[in-house]
Amino acid sequence: MVNFQLDEMQEMLKELAREFALEEIRPKAEHWDATSTYPKETILAAHEMGLLNLHIPEAYGGPGLGSMEEVLVNEELAWGDPGFATAAYATALACAPIITGATDAQKEVWLRKVAEEGALASYAVTEPGAGSDVAACKTSAVRDGDDYIINGSKTFITNGQHADVVVVVAKTNTEVSGAKGTTLFLVDSDSPGFSRGRNLEKIGMHASDTSELFFEDIRVPSTSILGELDRGFGVLMGELQRERLALSVGAVSAAEGVLAETVAYVKERKAFGSTIATFQNTKFKLAETATDIRVLRAFVEECKGAFLKGELDVPTASMAKVATTEMQGRVADTCLQLFGGYGYMKEYGVSRAFVDARVQRIYGGTSEIMKELISRDLLG
Repeated sequence: MVNFQLDEMQEMLKELAREFALEEIRPKAEHWDATSTYPKETILAAHEMGLLNLHIPEAYGGPGLGSMEEVLVNEELAWGDPGFATAAYATALACAPIITGATDAQKEVWLRKVAEEGALASYAVTEPGAGSDVAACKTSAVRDGDDYIINGSKTFITNGQHADVVVVVAKTNTEVSGAKGTTLFLVDSDSPGFSRGRNLEKIGMHASDTSELFFEDIRVPSTSILGELDRGFGVLMGELQRERLALSVGAVSAAEGVLAETVAYVKERKAFGSTIATFQNTKFKLAETATDIRVLRAFVEECKGAFLKGELDVPTASMAKVATTEMQGRVADTCLQLFGGYGYMKEYGVSRAFVDARVQRIYGGTSEIMKELISRDLLG
């Protein structure tokens, strides 16, 4: 067991993020959802308040905090609205490999843009027909003198419609099989040959955009390589643990948020002359739900501590991701049921929580992929 305890600064940061979620996110979430509006102004407001991109070093205009602080803030933003949190955290996720693997020159350009100008970023990994299988990457980057020519397409890319820089996973060595021979490239969205496809219509998470991206003979200099040539898969795998922890934290926080909303509702809603909070079924369902959340909150806190020490391994992150996201779905379903017919109406936030929860078991690695990774570790 790894104990994790927040210091005073982290506690203050979480409190500030919770206040922001309460005052700036929750009142607007219904509008974003109903109109599929990307909350760029609110994202920039969060950035100006020092709530985003916290892990960017001071040398490049950032606050110089750690990835843990980024995760802690995202937890509170997810309590406000999971769609907003997804959109806001996408840039941090894309910046992570830049912080750890970019050259000083690359950091000077891109990290400073994000930290000082509020530029947005996205991580372009998933491809049509490949899903969670990173090894099936078809996007290619072919050497041409001192440059590389990138061709291919990506799909389900968060922030795709708004990103100023895209971290692209491309195949650079076709002589090796599987995920070997992949390289990460930093691509400016203004590059000739780069285009954004549809902003894909989702059943939930309407505050975050999910897009198709196309790369047609994009010429980038070799200085655009992020990390080492043909070794992008290792960088990608390292960052996936960060993403899966963030998704786990967000799942627990979102579950806590919808439970709090449901507790308030059952105390007011009356049926058969009494509030439904007095019914044994309501009491038992709430008790089961609160227990479910509490148990996984403890596991997530353990994972935070392991991550802080650099000890969060693939099986543990996979366990956290599959357990918390499956739990979020159960909680959202139970809470909607307690709202009765009103829970199925869009005017109640529980309906949005129910729909938004569904994708958690898909992105960042499906539940089935998580189980495969866990079983590999168990079976050797």
